[in-house]
Amino acid sequence: MDKQAALRVIDEQQDFVIGVSDRIWATPETNFQEKASAKTLCAALRQAGFAVEEGVADIPTAFTGTFGAGRPVIGILGEYDALSGLSQEGGCPEKKPLVEGGHGHGCGHNSLGSGSLAAAIAVKAYLEGTGKSGTVIYFGCPAEEGGSGKAYMARAGLFSGVDIALTWHPMSVNCIASGSCLANYEVAYHFSGIAAHASSAPHLGRSALDAVELMNVGCQFLREHIIPEARIHYAITNAGGISANVVQPEAEVVYLIRAPKIEEVEPIYQRVNDIAKGAALMTGTTLKARFIKGTSNTVPNGVLERVMHENFAALPLPQYTEEERAFAAKLIENFAEGRELHDTAEVYCPEFKEALRSYQAREGVSINNFLLPQVSYDTVSPGSTDVGDVSWVCPVGQVYTACSPATIALHSWAYTACGNTSFAHKGLLLAAKVMAASAIDLLENPDLVEKAQAEHRHQLGGSVYRCPIPEGVSPKLD
Repeated sequence: MDKQAALRVIDEQQDFVIGVSDRIWATPETNFQEKASAKTLCAALRQAGFAVEEGVADIPTAFTGTFGAGRPVIGILGEYDALSGLSQEGGCPEKKPLVEGGHGHGCGHNSLGSGSLAAAIAVKAYLEGTGKSGTVIYFGCPAEEGGSGKAYMARAGLFSGVDIALTWHPMSVNCIASGSCLANYEVAYHFSGIAAHASSAPHLGRSALDAVELMNVGCQFLREHIIPEARIHYAITNAGGISANVVQPEAEVVYLIRAPKIEEVEPIYQRVNDIAKGAALMTGTTLKARFIKGTSNTVPNGVLERVMHENFAALPLPQYTEEERAFAAKLIENFAEGRELHDTAEVYCPEFKEALRSYQAREGVSINNFLLPQVSYDTVSPGSTDVGDVSWVCPVGQVYTACSPATIALHSWAYTACGNTSFAHKGLLLAAKVMAASAIDLLENPDLVEKAQAEHRHQLGGSVYRCPIPEGVSPKLD
């Protein structure tokens, strides 16, 4: 079996894979709660002939599906978690939640997990057809959104035997990912005080809410004195109740601290800790900090980027009907609502802006149906992903494909609306082919694997992976 025959397997299995994607879209589950989604993917892997191991890394919704023997070991990363508050009727260009306040796949992870499944199936077919040495492992990775599932999996050593890992992400453009992203820590600060009548006996109370507010003021001043590329975000998750005439005895705030490199996050985190301790001292409350999760910055790999771009360029792009274009135009119009729109790729890589503007001026803005040029860059994107933790353990290559109309932002109701439509289906099948074709090149050319690993060692510069999540911290499974 050659590469083209293996890619035809994706076409032959498209109804099966799209069915998996749509079932996951219909059962949106947030981090570490992806029970139905994990069950769907595990059943699909078993049906496709993979040996499945569930509950890896002591996480019930993490799993692996393995086929083959020997090296190289190619890992394919799949995700399937949803986002809260982004419920939306599929294929509807107007904002229309299926469940008010419900979950929705506003980042396209239903497509991500299913596209990676299709790629793994094609690589399995190639290994079966050729009898070559090699192993393909599908990694079912939960809780990318705010849970750092891959970091917990990396801490457990699941990626240690992997030679190369490939993955993808839905987007509104077609391109190969490059550059890095921000590392982060997420920490909850819980203050405990003493309740009292806020008018008749306020002197007897100790306000936990005051502590939260003083901590936030302290962090506002801290922002001037950290590196400009760093970010500090917060959300008050417990304001102590809704009664204004009570001194609030409990309050909590969650902080997300980001910086370009994981070693830059740590000193900022320690300063935030000191501010929290100071707020507790000022208010006479007690502080309990709970480390939630951390993710590492991404280590890019130019060798894999070139392999994936070459394979992407050799594939035909999807064709879109007039009905699809009309839907795209209406969705863009409704999503805009007076705001300035741009494609997410421009944020990740400003170099893409000229190519996007040129294409959109020529073809219109409804669908970005072209491949952006290959660009290897040093830009650090403003987002974060736990793919970064895998990239510290082994070389990682990542592709983006258009699974929505142009300018439709991730983490929005409009992206959820595309998740079970032909836009997402065409994008996930295209991503599967890019990953499968690239994996086959790596299986056929061991020197490519060696070059990617040599570059990986050079990028690390002697550093070794240290999981940002401390030992003893477990994922919040409830």
